[in-house]
Amino acid sequence: MATRIRQKAEKRNAQPKFAHAQAKYVRISPSKITYILDLIRGKRATQAVAILENMPDKGAFESLKVLKSAIANAENNMGKAVDTLFVKEAYVTSGPQFKRMSARAKGSGNVILKKTSHITIVLDEVVGG
Repeated sequence: MATRIRQKAEKRNAQPKFAHAQAKYVRISPSKITYILDLIRGKRATQAVAILENMPDKGAFESLKVLKSAIANAENNMGKAVDTLFVKEAYVTSGPQFKRMSARAKGSGNVILKKTSHITIVLDEVVGG
């Protein structure tokens, strides 16, 4: 059994390490963030920051915070230069939904779903920069 644990650890350590950041339970619908992340996917990190800073959406503000955190992680924890980074992956997954009631006619009610999101951004270095 210990051999299998050791093999798993070796396989995990052999995988390339990427700088990433994740924001969980962001109070905005995933569909509103998806199109914003589509704009920055594959771009250089500095260019992606410029795009997000000039967008007026709340989703862009939340995505910018995650991107800046990923850049700081790459710079401080992995020693990578900011100029060589690009957005390798940028995706959003849905988090839990808050269920609220809205009063309707004849004593009935409608369910209102307040959605949350988990935003993840992964950075990598440009090869041959």
